[in-house]
Amino acid sequence: MTYSIDDLKYLMARLREPETGCPWDTKQTYASIVPHTIEEAYEVADAIERSDYPHLKDELGDLLFQVIFYTQLGQEDGHFDFDAVVDHLVRKLVRRHPHVFPEGTLQSRVDPDNRPDDDWIRESWERIKAEERAEKPEDDEPQSRLDGIARTLPAMARAEKLQRRAARHGFDWPDLPPIFDKLHEEIDELQEAWQAAQTGEGDADAVEDELGDLLFVCVNLARFMKVNPEQALKRTNHKFDARFRAIERVLAAEGRDMDGESLASLDRIWQRVKGVEKE
Repeated sequence: MTYSIDDLKYLMARLREPETGCPWDTKQTYASIVPHTIEEAYEVADAIERSDYPHLKDELGDLLFQVIFYTQLGQEDGHFDFDAVVDHLVRKLVRRHPHVFPEGTLQSRVDPDNRPDDDWIRESWERIKAEERAEKPEDDEPQSRLDGIARTLPAMARAEKLQRRAARHGFDWPDLPPIFDKLHEEIDELQEAWQAAQTGEGDADAVEDELGDLLFVCVNLARFMKVNPEQALKRTNHKFDARFRAIERVLAAEGRDMDGESLASLDRIWQRVKGVEKE
């Protein structure tokens, strides 16, 4: 037999039964399972990056279980259930894709000879999202064009989203050269903050602020160059990892230990490793 989504929902409900369920699962809350959700999402991304599709099926199941867990908690608290989440999602996606569902229903179809271009689709998507944000209940903070960008995103991803949102409203660099100027300016300010902290005239908070400004400018550079900054850093991490391991192998083959080597010696091997990569 093949299990269905209804079986998964039933399994989750059984795990949460106070008397006969799993002691670990019954103790969990929305907040306590967030770290597991983030970890599972990264494991999905890792499987895709490695083109490990058999493993991807397993990781997607783990991620789906996180959704089922949250909806079970929502049902217990009277907030929502799985079916309500699905209904809301389908309605939202139909609304955001008028170029596919022109009449606003799942059954409607677009004329294949009159399909809009990518620019129209992108502008329509952003306009509809802006309308949705405007319809949400107001809280204590005034509405902003930056609303809807999650504060819990990884800092680099959030920086890029903030910049892209601001750019759509005219707050952006005109072209690339001024960003390079800003980059050099931020490097100088970081160096000044660091020197001030060393002499007691500044503090660590000022250094952190300036370093953050520098990283923010780097994200701007990546955006203008149409490079994904997260992917760029991943590639550098991969290169560093591979080269460091190569240094360890070279030293082991020569009967030497890294901890006993000078930095100059390690750097010479590093350069050798880089040279081999280029051959």
